[in-house]
Amino acid sequence: MPSSPNELNSTARTHLLEFPGGYTRSVGPVIGRFLSELRDGRLMGVRTAAGRVLVPPTEYDPDNGAAVTGEWVEVGPVCTVESWSWVPNPRRTHPLDRPFAWALIRPDGADTALLHALDMGVHEPGAGPPKQLRTGLRVRPRWRAERSGHIGDIECFRPEVTMINAPTRLEYELRPGKALDRFLEGISQGRILGHRCPVCEQVIVPMKGLCPKDGVPTTEEVELPGTGTVTTFAVNNIPDPRAPEVPFVSAYVLLDGAGMTMLALVAGIPADQVRMGMRVRAAWRPREEWGRTMDNIRWFEPIDEPDVPFDQIKDYL
Repeated sequence: MPSSPNELNSTARTHLLEFPGGYTRSVGPVIGRFLSELRDGRLMGVRTAAGRVLVPPTEYDPDNGAAVTGEWVEVGPVCTVESWSWVPNPRRTHPLDRPFAWALIRPDGADTALLHALDMGVHEPGAGPPKQLRTGLRVRPRWRAERSGHIGDIECFRPEVTMINAPTRLEYELRPGKALDRFLEGISQGRILGHRCPVCEQVIVPMKGLCPKDGVPTTEEVELPGTGTVTTFAVNNIPDPRAPEVPFVSAYVLLDGAGMTMLALVAGIPADQVRMGMRVRAAWRPREEWGRTMDNIRWFEPIDEPDVPFDQIKDYL
């Protein structure tokens, strides 16, 4: 008999409780039906006399001890996470070898929840729970290919697919017409050219060879300055290789002397400070980088001039 705590610790031994060949028990007609349905890839619940659907099913109503009705109801497969506990470092005996959550999961059509593993696709050991893990998350079971009639026939639950990220790339060639070719020639020389309409006398830029308002051909060239006014704009949070940072602003700019706006990036100012009526100037790339492309203008940046009143730009929104 040890006489001190140290002696007690030094005599500690590992003990093992084991059932050779496994623990065998009869599951009965209710649990047996539930496990048989799992083997066949279905989630089933049993209805009580009060109308509640129990999953996993029990032989008796947990509210009053009355026997269940024997009426079976197929539930799910979509389920809702009611609560969860994150496991950043799984143990050898856990169902998954990567971070996961134990979750109470209620199948659609059921009034109770079952406890199971929830795989959130996290693979880094020790990682914390992802932001999308929350109460109310919609999930589905991932079934094992080989099933035997056991709760482990569901390998785990996985979130429903709500978003995808598909690589998208489109390459095309643009053959400019006579007017656009002339416009790009001007851009390659550091000039912004437009056409004046002989009817409404508005200057169209980029030049198109006709007036979109009057439908008549246009040929009279007008060179415009690189200054203008922001009429309307959008703040973008999706990365763009042309933009300096995210978020960035794309805006419709009314060049001084023009009768229609042109779409361009706006930079040199925080996105939340861009405003309608703001005065801007074209920021050209270094001349050695110029080509026959609108990329010669990197973006438009603000200039130290008073904003243009809304009434002067309202017709160009």
